[in-house]
Amino acid sequence: MKFPETSPTLARALAEHDYSEATPVQKAVLAAQAEGRDVVVSAQTGSGKTVAYGLAIASSILDSDGKILEGSSPVALIIAPTRELALQVERELAWLYKHTGARIVSCVGGMDPKVERRKLMDGVQIVVGTPGRLRDHIERRALNITDLVAVVLDEADEMLDLGFREDLEFILQATPDNRRTLMFSATIPKTIAALAKRYQRDAMRIDVAGGDRGHADIEYRAIRVAPKETEHAVVNLLRFVEAQTAIVFCNTREAVRHLQATLQERGFNAVLLSGELSQHERNQSMQALRDGRARVCVATDVAARGIDLPNCELVIHAELPHDAEALQHRSGRTGRAGRKGVSAILVPAIRRRRAEMMLRDAGVRASWGGPPTAEEIGRLDQQRMLRDPLLTDAPGEEDIAMARLLLAQRTPEQLGAALVRVYRARLPAVEEVVDPGDGPPAREGREPREARNAPPQSFKPQRDRGAAGFAGGAWFRLDIGRARNADPKWLLPMLCRKGGITKADIGAIRVFESETKFEVTAAVATQFAVNMKKPGGENIRIERLGANGEPMASESAPKKKKPKYVAKADRPG
Repeated sequence: MKFPETSPTLARALAEHDYSEATPVQKAVLAAQAEGRDVVVSAQTGSGKTVAYGLAIASSILDSDGKILEGSSPVALIIAPTRELALQVERELAWLYKHTGARIVSCVGGMDPKVERRKLMDGVQIVVGTPGRLRDHIERRALNITDLVAVVLDEADEMLDLGFREDLEFILQATPDNRRTLMFSATIPKTIAALAKRYQRDAMRIDVAGGDRGHADIEYRAIRVAPKETEHAVVNLLRFVEAQTAIVFCNTREAVRHLQATLQERGFNAVLLSGELSQHERNQSMQALRDGRARVCVATDVAARGIDLPNCELVIHAELPHDAEALQHRSGRTGRAGRKGVSAILVPAIRRRRAEMMLRDAGVRASWGGPPTAEEIGRLDQQRMLRDPLLTDAPGEEDIAMARLLLAQRTPEQLGAALVRVYRARLPAVEEVVDPGDGPPAREGREPREARNAPPQSFKPQRDRGAAGFAGGAWFRLDIGRARNADPKWLLPMLCRKGGITKADIGAIRVFESETKFEVTAAVATQFAVNMKKPGGENIRIERLGANGEPMASESAPKKKKPKYVAKADRPG
């Protein structure tokens, strides 16, 4: 469907961004019956809502020539639930209103409020922000909203879920009575309907969410996983799909940190995104994904709404979402703007019934199967290598000269084998996984007795432990073990990062039921102990052990008026 007629300045911006056809939500809000009216719009994530309301409010804030209305105070206010979504909206409106002369400013938590106030005082026509920060600027008289013509609530249901009702009502009550109000929400529960009835005038209801039908551009896959093989399944899915950008969702911050460290250790360029990060850290993660320095984002549900990652082709639910709505919002990070995407839900046997009910409630059909196997990924790697630019791009003169030199000294088979090794070296290793099948779910509960009484797990990074560097190495002890999910897969990168050492400096790691012991080369042991005492992260108690295997006197002796040292490091709980 072609774009309805709009102002010349916006039509120019749309053409520059190759927008030739309107999405259903864009067509709906630009229809003649919606012109100039308050609207309540129910539309799925990824449906083009930002451009839709950017076009919808244009008739209220642009003159006949397509220029922004004169004045130094804002004429339009966009309210979004999260910092990431607000900043994304600012970027979208910046290109859409590029030729209108509009000045657009974002006001979000985590940014310097003084800088925002200076921008507001310099004159601005469109403000995009989060409820708490906008209210703060209004109360401090830095944001003048007396001339507002249009107000947009983006992801209104999410703002209410996050507890922003009081801030929203404060802002709406402070705006002019004759403003135009547009509410956009994935769902329209009673709370949204009540908000619309109170703060809108004869609002038109527009429903383009497709009812209970899942997003047509998303392929849902339910992946059966064996106990304790979730991380292995994530690794194999990332290798199998090989998406330009992928998001892996976990339910807690601790699980996000753990999985990100695991993926980094396996060779994936992975960043994390959760509510505990500062705005600067979140911006860095998003920028790394946008410019291609990172291809995997491990996130909590803070990233499930409104975040638009370029070329996101894969969403993995490492842990089941809390409900069907969360499943759809998470999955909506892929399959956007007409692109295809995959949403993979990892389902342990004990969670199968819950997963089936969630898929039914979400109105989506998922294909069931086991995780990708090493053999399947190996076959795909062969096909991908044959299509790799390393082989398909035309060689230069220097390349040809070097190739002739190599062929004079090596056989074609030797050179081919070397090329295969080079190609494989840049790929993360795949995992051996099993498909637990459709058998009866296992009972939840304690570990079997034989597992609880098992000997300590012993881990040695893949190198020669008989090297001279470990003669007389120092031993340390952590106060966590199997009972608190201690695992060398995340302990090793944590110790390297926190202690300022490399993997080559760490010897054996032995995980017991309630403690973990590990070896560090003697050359770096003293500095390692100092680095581990620096603050940051969560609590892990660390002690250096003497030759007798007991804590050294200097470590264990009680000290007056000074608490025993507790090192902090990022780890799952």
